[in-house]
Order: sequence, then structure tokens, then C-alpha cells
Amino acid sequence: MKAEFHHSINDIAKNQWQAVENSLCPLMHYEFFKALEDSTSICIKTGWQPHHLTLSTDKTIQAIIPLYIKQHSWGEYVFDWDWAQAYQHNGLDYYPKLVSTIPVTPIPNDKLLSETVDYLQIIKVLIEYCQQNDINSWHLLFIPEISQAAQEKLPDDVYLRHTVQFHWFNRQYQSFDHFLSTFTARKRKNTLKERRSIAQQDVQVKRFVGKDITKKHLDYFYLTYQLTYLKKGHQPHLSYAFFQQIFQTLPDNILLVIASRDDQYIACSLFFYDHQHLYGRYWGCSESVKNLHFELCYYQGIEFCIANKLAMFNPGTQGEHKIQRGFEAVLTYSYHWIKHEHFKTPIKNYCQQERVQLKRYQKQCLAALPFKQS
Repeated sequence: MKAEFHHSINDIAKNQWQAVENSLCPLMHYEFFKALEDSTSICIKTGWQPHHLTLSTDKTIQAIIPLYIKQHSWGEYVFDWDWAQAYQHNGLDYYPKLVSTIPVTPIPNDKLLSETVDYLQIIKVLIEYCQQNDINSWHLLFIPEISQAAQEKLPDDVYLRHTVQFHWFNRQYQSFDHFLSTFTARKRKNTLKERRSIAQQDVQVKRFVGKDITKKHLDYFYLTYQLTYLKKGHQPHLSYAFFQQIFQTLPDNILLVIASRDDQYIACSLFFYDHQHLYGRYWGCSESVKNLHFELCYYQGIEFCIANKLAMFNPGTQGEHKIQRGFEAVLTYSYHWIKHEHFKTPIKNYCQQERVQLKRYQKQCLAALPFKQS
């Protein structure tokens, strides 16, 4: 099987991508990655050099996995800053590294598009490629857990890392009230109080999907998207051109929720969805309103899932405040390989200790859920 690395999504035809695509997630669609690169949101200049891998037989692509050569660790959400710092203290270069992920999008899903190739084959290719080139490590971020049988075949110097995210699961709820009926009385009262406070502050909330999203909506969304980053002293990762393109190419997979007061927009949140999952991505506001973040980013998403019978809602990374609103702690899986021999053992030990700590943390989070005891 022939392995090739491509410096642009445009080196891979859309029909070739779709022929092996096995993912429902719209964030794995060809249109999403093309918009990232067409808009130059993701490029060498931003520290994300496309380096997508294809495996082919008889000129027919059997597998695709998105890859990037990176000179930094921004926008990954599986943090390895301590590793980079340790390299620096020893006068060594940690970068460049090879990363498979959806850029600036910590969504756990299958990054390998294929029906015939598995991650063991990809890992073998990546190790050989890094050893033969000036690449110091590779990282497969937010992928499915490799099966127990396959784990036994993994090289000893491939290390598993966890993060904890908070996901909402639809247990055949018929309405938001039905969902709340599973809460303890105190937690249910708190949630209802938060939701009522939105109307009490004269705020109206509307959901827009697909082609109902107008340029006016897009302009306001991007304004608040920028403000969210600028308030933290950062530049936005994604350009206006990126969102403009995906609003045109993925209209049936986008949900935009907008809050207004006196016919003036004051906040919004953007989601992606397929027929099983909802993915919360971006939030911003031009006016601060108590509890509005919870309403737009969590409660509206839950209502949308219930109304459309979606099985799971991933609202984004971090945030213990999600627990009391019914989001359950789940472990994510990422796999890592380091070239430098002297760092293999310390990093292996680090990963082992981290996994133990995060499994303990997950149990603590699950114990704090608002649901009634069965």
C-alpha cells in the first residue's frame, strides 16, 4: 500500500475523500477542511502546515487521515506544553511535530477515513516517516479507543492520554421538562430559575438552521466570535471567509442560536449537527446578561437534541459547571509517539500517572450529577 503526504486538501479530490469517508460528523466532511485551507485560517503562516496522509492501492485511495506539521501546540486541547518546555530546558527542539486532529476543534471522533485500513497501519507509517524525516513526534488526537486486541500490538513507545469532556446523552426524552424530571428537586429548581431569568430580562431567543441563516446573522456571529477571543487577549483562529464558506457548503449541518433584546442582537452560539449528534462550538456576546451563556450554549442545544431525536450533545471542552446541568464526564483518547530516546520513559510515566488521575476525576464528576438516585 502506497503512502503519500499532501500539502493541500486540494491535492485530494472531493470524490476521493467521499469514497472513503465513514464519518457522520460534518466536521470531518471535505467541505470543512477545504474551507479551513481556502480561507488560510489553517496554513503554514498560522503554524498548521497541511500534510494529509493517503494510503492507496493501484492508484485507488483506501484511507485518508488529516495531518498537520506544527511549530506550536495552540488549538489542540491535548496539552503538551510541559513536554516542549522540558525539551527547551535541555537545549533540544520539540517542534516540528505531526498532528492528526480537526484544527482548533476538540471533537472525539474517528479521524481515519477508511473501511479497510486500521490505526495500527497508520501508526506504523507515521513512525517510519518521522524516523526518516525531521519530525520529532506524532500525535493522534481525540480518536476512538484502540481495541484491546490492537493495543497488544501497539509498539511500547506509543502512549495513550486521556482528557475529560462533558457530554449530554438523550435517554429518549420527550421534552425538556421530561429531562428535568430526572433531576433532584433542588437541581431542577435551579435550572428552571436560570431559564426563567432570560425572559425576565426581556431577552428573546431564536434558533436558525440551514438556509434560514442570513448574512446579517453571519456578520453578527463573527463580531461576537472575535470579541470572545479579543477579551482574552488572543486573535481569532478562524477568519470571516471560513465561516462564510461553510455557511454556503454545509448549510444543513449548522445551527445558529441568537438572543435579542428590543430587536437588537446581544449574543449568539454556533453548533454543528448530523442526524445523531450536536456539537457546540462557538459563543459570543455584545452585551452581558445573567445566565444567557447557559441558555444559548446548553439548554437550547438540549432542546434541539430532544426535538430532533439526536443521541448526544458535545458542547465543547472543559467546564465543571456543565455537570449540574446534566452533562456527564467522559474520557477521550489520544495516542502519542516521541522520537527522542531519552524522553520516552519520562513521558510514558507521565501519561500513566495522568490516566490514573483523570479516571479518578471522572468518577468524582459522575458522582456530582444532578440526577435522582435510582
